[in-house]
Amino acid sequence: MRIGFALPQHGEAAGPEGVIAIAKRAEALGFDSLWVWERLIAPVTPRAPYPMGDGTHPAVFRSVLDPLETLTFVAGHTKRVTLGTSILVLPLYNPVLLARRLTTLDVLSSGRLRVGLGVGWLSDEFEAAGVPWGERGKRADEALQILKAIWTTDPVEFHGTYYQVPRSYIGPKPVQKPHPPIYMGAFVPAAMARIAREANGWTPVGVPLAAVPEMFRTIKAMARDCGRNADALELVVRANVVFAERPLGPDRSDYHGTLEQIAEDVAKTRAAGATEMFFDPWMAHPKVNSVEDWLTRMEQLWKIAKAA
Repeated sequence: MRIGFALPQHGEAAGPEGVIAIAKRAEALGFDSLWVWERLIAPVTPRAPYPMGDGTHPAVFRSVLDPLETLTFVAGHTKRVTLGTSILVLPLYNPVLLARRLTTLDVLSSGRLRVGLGVGWLSDEFEAAGVPWGERGKRADEALQILKAIWTTDPVEFHGTYYQVPRSYIGPKPVQKPHPPIYMGAFVPAAMARIAREANGWTPVGVPLAAVPEMFRTIKAMARDCGRNADALELVVRANVVFAERPLGPDRSDYHGTLEQIAEDVAKTRAAGATEMFFDPWMAHPKVNSVEDWLTRMEQLWKIAKAA
């Protein structure tokens, strides 16, 4: 199981010096990957409450570095670690422009890009981006087709309901062939079916660890029904860690607790068949805020991951 770590996109560490220091230290320790997430806005009066706690959107959402710009910046300061998104909200983007941005990152990083995509859950963001909320699934389906077409063919032509691409040459092409691996977040049947048809793997977002094995088996069965090699699908798990000084009770959330309890969850993740997992301390803010905080926790998590 590969082990990754998230980059800071909010708080005190989310600056050029902090991002570089954390990226370089992760690579030096031996982490396999670095990851970013996406949040466009923090609505004051949200249409969609946050799905945890009392529904209030976390304060960290008020100031978040752009995920692709962050990865591109880090690409120039690292050599080996792969660079992943978990996740980009695909319907918010024009797929032609997104294809170029992702290709550029893959080229400039010498083929280290991993593309995590989702259809989104926060309707307020779609309003801000001018994208109809009810069309997000169908737009994502077309966008996936366009991304793959641009990455693998020349000339490219696409005529859909939402997007039009006149017959054109669009380059360069990604370093990775046929294209960078695509991972998708999903927890409803339609989105799981999209993974089975289109993606290289599943990155569970907001799914309890106990439910992951059965859901992954379902996605694999769907993939077989589509004529795909289900065994090639990857499972990439994001561990949103929150640290505690004393053991938490049996109703604790996954990856919340002491280092010993988090180590137990790492072992469960490995047993669930995960290809990769990566630690993200964003929920531990403000206790994990400074660059020193991130580096200290990174080293602790690296040790328990290798021991689990």
